[in-house]
Amino acid sequence: MSLLRTLGARALLVSVMILLLVTGMSDPAWAQDNRVDYTLTNQSGADFSGKDLSGTSFAAAEVRDANFAGADMSGTILTKATFMRTDLSNVDFTKTFADRVIFDGSDLTNAIFIEAIATSSSFANTIITGADFSDSILDRYQVKQMCDRAAGVNPVTGVATRDSLGCRD
Repeated sequence: MSLLRTLGARALLVSVMILLLVTGMSDPAWAQDNRVDYTLTNQSGADFSGKDLSGTSFAAAEVRDANFAGADMSGTILTKATFMRTDLSNVDFTKTFADRVIFDGSDLTNAIFIEAIATSSSFANTIITGADFSDSILDRYQVKQMCDRAAGVNPVTGVATRDSLGCRD
């Protein structure tokens, strides 16, 4: 009887493993993208569009030409990461720590940076139309540079980009 139970348990285990492989659910990040640590990884060209990445870490990650459109990145740690030429449109960066991050050439259209810390970060040639930087800590130099191209109103918060940056007319 014990042998039959053992064989039955193994058959069940094999069946479950086959089901997971066939349905694509064997990837641990399948439903838990916000539980994966991307620190020191290369995510260039990756597609994270619409994913829940809240509370994750992309510290010192290399992210170029990737797609994060509509992702939830609230409360993430991005310290020393490189997000160059990346689609970050409609991303929620609320309460994100983005110290020394390179966002150069990225699209931050309608992004939400409320209560974020983005000190010593670079936003050269970024598209910031409709982005909301309310109550965020940014370097004065970066704010001055962004005010030159700030336009639009964030569709979620209703705050104008220029107002959120404290731009003077």
